[in-house]
Order: sequence, then structure tokens, then C-alpha cells
Amino acid sequence: MDNDIEAQMTRLYREESRRVLATLIRLLGDFDLAEEALHEAFRAAMEQWPSQGVPANPRAWLVSAGRFKAIDQLRRQARFQALDEVPEPIAEGEQVWDGELLEDDRLRLVFTCCHPALAADAQVALTLREVCDLTTEEIARAFLATPSTIAQRIVRAKNKIRDARIPYEVPGRAELGERLEAVLRVIYLVFNEGYFASSGEVLTRQQLSAEAIRLGRLLHELLPEAEVQGLLALMLLGESRRAARTADDGLPVLLEDQDRSLWDRTLIEEGEALVMAAFQSGSIGPYCLQAAIAAVHAEADSVASTDWEQIVGLYAVLLNAAPSPVIELNRAVALAMWRGPQVGLQQIDAILARGELADYHLAHAARADLCRRLGRNDEAREAYQRALQLSQQGADRQFLERRLAELSDA
Repeated sequence: MDNDIEAQMTRLYREESRRVLATLIRLLGDFDLAEEALHEAFRAAMEQWPSQGVPANPRAWLVSAGRFKAIDQLRRQARFQALDEVPEPIAEGEQVWDGELLEDDRLRLVFTCCHPALAADAQVALTLREVCDLTTEEIARAFLATPSTIAQRIVRAKNKIRDARIPYEVPGRAELGERLEAVLRVIYLVFNEGYFASSGEVLTRQQLSAEAIRLGRLLHELLPEAEVQGLLALMLLGESRRAARTADDGLPVLLEDQDRSLWDRTLIEEGEALVMAAFQSGSIGPYCLQAAIAAVHAEADSVASTDWEQIVGLYAVLLNAAPSPVIELNRAVALAMWRGPQVGLQQIDAILARGELADYHLAHAARADLCRRLGRNDEAREAYQRALQLSQQGADRQFLERRLAELSDA
């Protein structure tokens, strides 16, 4: 295969495969059939494009080819009788790949995956797998579960959608509220996987973050409520720091060491405007509060000039609204910045003593950093080693190894 064609195919699969899949699910009405059709479409492209050239609209070609392959397969296997609804052949001139329709397909798919008939953990797992193409292993790490458990959840969710005839559509406004929390959770998990990858050698996965933001924007257009605004703001403010979060060698750069001139002021301004709009609505939830914390960071010229007292206060409100040991950990770190490392360390030790974050590597990394700042190098070394044992992210592991080496040289 020509190298240029191969490069285009790789890029198309990376950027378009989930969009093509979402449209094929709409057209074929079956997850597994659509997934098989997707792979058949790319196989056909690999066979035809080197000699015929890449079509002007590759996504439309892949959708059409995938649908044709699926229907042709069903005919060959004489399986039409076993289907309740038979996909019709594409009529001449039918625009199944209309641009606006295609852009809505992934949002339809998200709401289908987050239908209230599905268990909450299945909603998230299915969306991450089908909409965002995360592997079962990546999802398992996010859920602190085994890959086999996640695979079972996904299979059960697909079967439920099929057996319960769950419609592939964006629900009416009256039904949006009951699904909104799950949809927001899914989008945020996708963003987090892009913002700080759970595994692999690269710290961030920009495509996932960009996709989460795109889904957030679509959802905001559909339902501009406070928590939707808050989540979109939170993602934009996080994304604004991307260029400063990694060094030239790919290792993470801590907030205190980041070159803030690299922060994207356009994204910050958009995020701050969304935070203000959300707070003016009077309906404040966890995403709004997290976005407000991110906005305080964005307003500061440096770590030293950051209003840490305000951040600690916002974390206290957030803890009351959504109790979580991770939020408690983040508050402890902010408290250390405001009132000193000894105060923060006491809070982190109390959290770890309860055992809730015993296997959370960032808790041990935070403890190590505070011990280092206090000159308690033996404790810092032990905590860094524990964080290193638990981390599955390549760049993060290298960073922790460097910290350990610095302590050894001290």
C-alpha cells in the first residue's frame, strides 16, 4: 500500500472511526452488526483506495460501504427472517451522511448508552467503548475493575438495548434530566482519560480531550443548564493548560513550574464566562464548583499569587455537595499551599489511614511531595516508591523515578 494512503487510512481510523460507527448504528440498528460493518468498510477502503484514490468525502464513503457490506452479508446468510427490522438499501440520492445528521449521531449514541434502563456502571463502560474507542483494559483501570468484568458489562448493556428496544435518539426535553447526570459523568471520564492518560507512555491523549469537549459543546447547545455549563467550563479551563503541562521530553510539569504564558487565554476566557453564567443561574452543582476552582487557578499569575484560601473554601463546599476521598485529597493539597505542608500532610495521612486511597498513586505522590518539602526525605522516598508501584502511566513513572533520584542525590 502507498505510504501516503496508509498514513491517511491510519489518520481516518483514529479520527473518524467512532463517527462512522455511530452513524452505522443509527442506520443498522445493531451495535455488533455496525462494528462488523465498520471493519468491513475500512477493509474495503484498504483494497480500493490505493488504485482508485481517496474519495472526496471519506467518511461518507465509509458509511455507505459499511452499510452495503452489512446488508449484503445479511442477504448472503439469509438472516433477514431473524430480524425484526430490516435495514433498507440506500435509495438513490439519499443523504444518509448529511453533515448535521452525522454530527448528531454521536450525541444520539451517548444518550442511548446512558439510557436509564442500563445500570450506571454499564452506561459509562458502554459509552467509553463505543463512542470513544477506549479498550476494555483502559476502562477497567478507570473503574478499578478487571477487563473481564468490564467486557461483561458491555455485553449485557448491548443485549439490554436490543432486548428492550431502546431507541437510538436524543430524548425529549422532559426526559433529559434523568439521563443528564450519567451523560455528564461519561463525558468527564472521557476528558480525564485524555487529560491524564491512565496508561501508556504518553501523558495526555489530546484526541480524547477534544472529543469530550466537542460532546460537551453539543450537549450545551441542546441543554444549556448550569451543570452542563460547569462541565464544559471545567474541560476548557483544563485544556487551556495543555501546552504547559509537559516538558520537551514528555514528562509532566507540575502546576508550580508551568510557563503560564503558554496557557490558552481564549479557552480560559470562554471557560470563565461559562462559570459566571452557571453561577448566575443559582443552580450550582459539583461540576460548577470544580470549574470555579479551575478558574481561580487561571486568574493567578503564579502559584504564589493564587488565592488558596478561596480554593480551600470551594473544595469544602464541593465536599459537602459530592463527598469523595479524591476531592478530600485535593483539598488537603490546597490546604498545604495555604497553611503549610505540615497541615496538608496531616490531612493526607488521615485519608490514607482510612484505607480509601491506599491504591491511588496520586495520594502517595502528594504525600511524598509534602514530606520532601518538609525535609523528611526517608518518608518521601518511601511514598514515591509506593506511588511508582501503583502508577501505570509511563511518563508519570519516569517523573516519579526522577524525584526518587533527586532525593538520593540530596
